[in-house]
Amino acid sequence: MAMADAGDDSVLTRLAATIEARKDADPKSSYVASLFARGDDAILKKIGEEATETVMAAKDGDKIQITAEVADLWFHCLVLLARHGLGPADVLSELTRREGTSGHIEKAARGR
Repeated sequence: MAMADAGDDSVLTRLAATIEARKDADPKSSYVASLFARGDDAILKKIGEEATETVMAAKDGDKIQITAEVADLWFHCLVLLARHGLGPADVLSELTRREGTSGHIEKAARGR
């Protein structure tokens, strides 16, 4: 399995900046702008579609397809984050906060 460089999270930061720059563009010229123009339901629908495609690729065991579908899912999650004034740093901070805590303990602390 290919290992990413420790600094590869910067691609998420660059992609988030691109999304931010394009969200107010002409929806006819930008996919990101078209998602923003269509609203939350369009963004959420794409996340649902990409999550389903990720699951299907995983069930097939196709590593190339899994990677491609997770990339699509992450992209659309970045769009959702931008829609709410958030970005990769917010998610990374939350993951850092959870680091070293048992998943069972962390989930119980959230009360869900």
